[in-house]
Amino acid sequence: MPIEKIIVLEDDLIVRKNLEQQLRQRRYDVAAVSTLAAAYDYLSRDTFDLIFVDVRLPDGEGTDLLKTLQTRPQKPVVVITTAFGSIESAVDCVRNGAFDYLIKPYSFDQIEIVLKKVEEFTQLIKVNQFFSQDCNEPDSELLGRSASLESLRQIIRRVGRTQATVLIQGESGTGKELVARALYRESPRANSPFIKINCAAIPENLIESEFFGHEKGAFTGAINKREGRFELAHGGTLLLDEISEISPTVQAKLLRVLQEREFERVGGNRTIKVDVRVIATTNRRLELSVERKEFRQDLYFRLNVVPIFVPPLRERREDICFLAEHFMHRYARQHGAGVCSLSESAQLALEHHSWPGNVRELQNVIERAVILCGDSTVLNAEHFGLLTPSMSAEAVSEERLVPGMVTANFDERFLTLRELEKQHIFTALERCRDNRTHAAKMLDISIRTLRNKLNEYHDKTSQPTELSAV
Repeated sequence: MPIEKIIVLEDDLIVRKNLEQQLRQRRYDVAAVSTLAAAYDYLSRDTFDLIFVDVRLPDGEGTDLLKTLQTRPQKPVVVITTAFGSIESAVDCVRNGAFDYLIKPYSFDQIEIVLKKVEEFTQLIKVNQFFSQDCNEPDSELLGRSASLESLRQIIRRVGRTQATVLIQGESGTGKELVARALYRESPRANSPFIKINCAAIPENLIESEFFGHEKGAFTGAINKREGRFELAHGGTLLLDEISEISPTVQAKLLRVLQEREFERVGGNRTIKVDVRVIATTNRRLELSVERKEFRQDLYFRLNVVPIFVPPLRERREDICFLAEHFMHRYARQHGAGVCSLSESAQLALEHHSWPGNVRELQNVIERAVILCGDSTVLNAEHFGLLTPSMSAEAVSEERLVPGMVTANFDERFLTLRELEKQHIFTALERCRDNRTHAAKMLDISIRTLRNKLNEYHDKTSQPTELSAV
């Protein structure tokens, strides 16, 4: 795996600056510090791939940091550097988890060799953890500073410590898998396997084998025995991504596993017991699928022990520019671009776009802008290729009109304030899944006021007429 972020912990100013400069020339993101305290501060705020650690530092021994890092589930590779090397010291450092040991003064050719070895090592680890980690996932953290995201983090911390089955619902691109991974990291199973299966990406005739495995000769092409994802996840966590896409037959077998924690491989008769925590995700409203007889009600109740809803990006507008800057810096490093900031027009364009594809769409837009902006150091609105700097007509129709949204040229009659109010209240109720308490908070009114308004409309479950905007 490629290295992105590096810490250089070195108290010698000249050595520190030289190494920092050489690493930056290779487009690494480098944090150069001279004390253990500064290194701990960086490590508390971000994740790093590699740390060069000097042994003798003003506020302690670099080997103390090495020992501390070994207790972390996700730890960077550590390379020890020292001007007072000895065989005993090198052996001790390697025993405590050091990847390599360099004696100063070292050449940059030596650093090149170390970097190559670290990349090969991390790649090997990722390959060995193929079923436990998704190597194509660029981010593993929920990024954002909005109130809704902080509330989501609090729920994750509370639920993650339990063994409960969790159903994560939200639109495509909102980061449901990131929520699942965060639950995994907060759980007592954090040092056990995390296995993912994308139910929508596997053909129906193969998904049972993916879930439960198969015996040799179970079907054409089954030339060897194969363990299923439930077996691989034993003792850990299994993520069933897009659970709504599985067939009724597999739903029935999945229900049995969730209830009994046992199954048989395809073509086998031996019962296999597993200890697995299940997290499921879907971009559909499963309760509606249950009503339409597309999803088993008993399986829905079994999965929906703890429901978590991931808000769409349009409801986290204060996070848009924060996320855009994060993606901009990452792709600037990745593609060797010189862009380093967003113009005011770019920020306005991003904040007013509807983002139907949510964070995934924002990520793709920023990467495209970074690639196509040429030699510019500032991203402007025109670099994004958005249809308009404001919400498109289609998005306005889908979102329904809300007070403060500017529109023009309506084909239909102009709405009265009472009609706009009614429509806005029903929109809030829909977004809050008919939870009146949450809707009242969103509307900044009391629950009694909301109840009185609904009584005025006579029909509490009816939806306002949809509008079309030009």
